[in-house]
Parts: sequence; C-alpha cells; structure tokens
Amino acid sequence: MKRALRLVLNENAQNSGSQPITPSDDGLLDAYSAAVTAAAEKVSPSVVNIEVRHSPDSREPSRRSAEVRGSGSGFVFTPDGFIMTNSHVVHGASKLGVTLSDGRSLEARLIGEDPDTDLAVIRIDGDHLMPAALGDSKSIRVGQLVVAIGNPYGFQCTVTAGVVSALGRSLRSQSGRLIDDVIQTDAALNPGNSGGPLVTSRGEVIGVNTAVILPAQGLCFATAINTAKFVAGLLLRNGKIRRGHIGVAGQNVVLHRRQVLLNNLPVASGILVVSLESNGPADRAGLKEGDVIVAYGTHPVSSIDDLHRLLTEEQVGVKVGLTILRGGEKTRLDVVPEESARSPQVPR
Repeated sequence: MKRALRLVLNENAQNSGSQPITPSDDGLLDAYSAAVTAAAEKVSPSVVNIEVRHSPDSREPSRRSAEVRGSGSGFVFTPDGFIMTNSHVVHGASKLGVTLSDGRSLEARLIGEDPDTDLAVIRIDGDHLMPAALGDSKSIRVGQLVVAIGNPYGFQCTVTAGVVSALGRSLRSQSGRLIDDVIQTDAALNPGNSGGPLVTSRGEVIGVNTAVILPAQGLCFATAINTAKFVAGLLLRNGKIRRGHIGVAGQNVVLHRRQVLLNNLPVASGILVVSLESNGPADRAGLKEGDVIVAYGTHPVSSIDDLHRLLTEEQVGVKVGLTILRGGEKTRLDVVPEESARSPQVPR
C-alpha cells in the first residue's frame, strides 16, 4: 500500500510540474502557538530583570565581608517607570538594579512594599519605556490560556505557557497573613520568575507570579492583578499599606457544642487568646489570656485569618465591639485597633 501511494504521489508531481511546497513559519503556527507568540511579543518589552543587593549583616561576623545578591522579575506598568514585583524579591535590599529587555541597566529605588500580599513597587528613571497593559482578573476563567514571562535563574525573558488551573485560592504570605484571590496555574515557574507577569492571550496582565510549590509539578500561583492594582495605588500614595491590629497572639480552637448552643453562636470555632501585647489595644480593652474571640463587630470570627481580613485600614482608630467567651459565658468588650507596625515604612 505504501509503494502504491508513493507511485501516485510521484505521478501527480510529474504531471503537475510544480515544485514541492515549503510551508512558511507562519503557516506552521497553530492557534495555540500564535496566541502564545503574540502575548510574549506584546509583553516581553515590559518585563525586567531585578538585581538585588543586601548589605553584609554586621551581626554575623562570618558574613561581614560578603555582600548577598539575588534576582527576580518585574514589569513596567506606567510610562514613567513604575515597576511591579514581589515584596520578597526586594525586601531589605540595600541596592536595586533593573535590566530592561533592550539591555539597558538602570538603578531603581523602592517606592513601597506590602509583605502581606507579597507585592512591591519600585521605580526607574528612563525613557522609551513600554508599560504592560493591566487586565481584569475577575474576567478570567478556569482552563483559560495564560503565559508567564520572567527571568528564572537569570535567563532573561523566559516564556512558559499553561492554563488557569483554579481561581480564588488562598496562599500564606511570609508575614503569616493569607493572600486571598490567588490564581493557580500550571505555567511553569522557577526561582527568578517571582514578580513577573502572568498574562492572557491578548497580552493583558492578570496576575503577578508569586510562588511555586516544590517538589510538586504544575502548582504555581500568582497574586490577582485586581489585588495588585489596589495595593499599588496605596503604595504610590503612601509608600505602605496601613492595616489594623489589636495586639493579640492566638490560636484557632474548636468550641464545645454545648457552648455554641447555650450562647447561640453562629460559629463552631474561635480564637483562643494565648498572649497579649503589653498596653496594646486588646490589653487596654480588658481582654485576658484564655478568652476566646468569636466575633469582631457584627462579623463572626472563627479563625485568625477571619480576624486578619477584618482588620483593614478603615478599622484603625475606630472603636468596635469584640465578642468573647470567658469562662464559658459570652461577653463584649470595646477595642480600638491601632496601625500595625509590621508594614515597612519607606523614606519619602
């Protein structure tokens, strides 16, 4: 059968007198490849490599003569040189340098960072910058094609592709708070990708690549761009993110069913107060070790993460009722949250 097929093909070629057709590169690109290529070509000029230097730690004599260096990724998001990246990429840096896709190397300065969402903004002074277009992370769907661009292990403008694996994930930041509305993707990320953009086939940034779970394969995460836009706006205005705190160290506990029923509680768990910050908001309000927090204002609280989500900037300095269980009985205290001192202040 194969021989007969060859004879037919040869006969056709001889009769037609035409030359074998050599497909062009464009013709070989299928829709998937064309989408990835177009997104990479559109966004790559906005992606930068960030070189980070840390001063030697005088508290560690063995490292006094050694300067610690690191690197990560970022992307230009305004024409005047503001760059989005991860907080863990630039945190504690004594010097920042940026290499653009066209090879230019420029010094950068930190505008602000927010470890609780692992986001930071730095700035360079340069011309002919190509800002990336920011999309809407609420418009994406599971299974949608996405492209990650970054500088893993220093290999500049590396492109990987995959799909949105899941939406609405939560990821624990290095500060201990949960980052909500995280995008899960199987687009391969490696050390050095942190801070780079996750983009759609239209070349719109819908996430900031943040983390990868090792040694798992295909478990990569990006902070949603809607979160990043909100955080970046506050960092540009204030240099930091203000969040409230009440000065409590606690742990999640499951409540006895009898306590839940007797006190008509809407939750079956709460926060056991393990220790209090001396003269902190909770201490001044009369909270004691052993109390169990079950509500903040009108909001039920079943875990430390619930309380963190409620302690926003708007709560700083505002008196609110704290519902607790003390000795098995429900009572209420008034507390006035203060600004958390964990948010790093950047000199203006």
